[in-house]
Amino acid sequence: MSDDARFFTFLKDRIGLDVASVGEAIIERAVRQRCIASRATDSDAYWQLLNGSADEQQALIEAVIVPETWFFRYPESFATLGKLALARLWALSAARPLRILSLPCSTGEEPYSIAMALFDAGVEPTQFKVDAVDISPLSIQRARLGVYGKNSFRGDQISFRERYFLPVEEGYRLDERVRDRVSFQSGNLLDPHMPLAQSAYDFVFCRNLLIYFDVPTQRLGFEALKRMTRDDGVLFIGPAEGSLLGRMGMSSIGVPQSFAFRRRREVAVEPPVVIAARPITERARSPIKPTVALPFKAPDPVRSFAPAARTSNSDASVLLGSIAALANEGKTADAKAACERYLQLHEPVAPVFYWLGLLSEVAGDTAQAQGFYRKALYLQPQHPETLAQLAALLASQGDTAGARRVQARAARGVNKEGRN
Repeated sequence: MSDDARFFTFLKDRIGLDVASVGEAIIERAVRQRCIASRATDSDAYWQLLNGSADEQQALIEAVIVPETWFFRYPESFATLGKLALARLWALSAARPLRILSLPCSTGEEPYSIAMALFDAGVEPTQFKVDAVDISPLSIQRARLGVYGKNSFRGDQISFRERYFLPVEEGYRLDERVRDRVSFQSGNLLDPHMPLAQSAYDFVFCRNLLIYFDVPTQRLGFEALKRMTRDDGVLFIGPAEGSLLGRMGMSSIGVPQSFAFRRRREVAVEPPVVIAARPITERARSPIKPTVALPFKAPDPVRSFAPAARTSNSDASVLLGSIAALANEGKTADAKAACERYLQLHEPVAPVFYWLGLLSEVAGDTAQAQGFYRKALYLQPQHPETLAQLAALLASQGDTAGARRVQARAARGVNKEGRN
């Protein structure tokens, strides 16, 4: 087994991470960072340290996992939760409070958003409780503090900050009545002995986790989620995970942009589907519906997107920024329109085709997404975001060899940059 493969296997066994979902270069970089931080002389010495230290094992996991979250990410999910919660409370007739789970909860923005959304919907504090779980004790520690900087407040709909936060020197401190409704603990979805494993929640939020697992681990994760969710409960997932749940007996509740699923009552024969690989985040998000796998179509020549007019570089930068902001807020139609406007006004650049590729994944058209990614790489052969997204998409479709080729290409770019 090669030096690198040892660490890949360790992360797969401990947290279910599929190296193809993030790329080998990401893990290799984390291992190098931990070697330096721990003053290990080489990879063999670090491997010995890793196997003998629970603290170092957690440190490596922390180095690989980079939280990317903010309050009210995917806003429609929280609006939908408020409506469903009121309906569920009416059906329960005050028999018990609602039970809600957020896993992985990262640094707390999601579970706190759940609590704020329920308050905004008119739910009383005694009528619900949120359990929040993450594999990272460091993230849990930060979540319990309840203090957040500007990066946790994104988009133009942040009026909730005035209602629920108090400005402090470090940023913004969350109101205690919100913090009191959320209980944090560290844990792993794949751990069969996790205390929550046999709980029955009315609503479960597990977003953008299953996409980092290989297929067998995805099934294990889904079975754990199913045990946690009541038969009549609702599971909120990431936009790239819809087709996976569709194949596993779940169906959308039918609310656009909510990414909410429940158990399918009538099992129907479905066509083959393609699992969208990564969330738009790490880049941007929106719903991906199960779709029939389509044959790849060669992209149109990039020159066909010649601009109709020329404007300044500063205008182009502003428009590029707006594309990213719209996509990250889940406004896919507006983001696509902004991409098309950019191509009308400016010379084509890789980031625009990268965003178009992501938006195509959102729409479930993976063949079109591949076409846009290849256009991006035609313009900028080492565009890192495109390489990462294309590799993940290929891996999700079972093209492991293709994914590894793209990852190797990305790694060559990283190594070349390091030598310059």
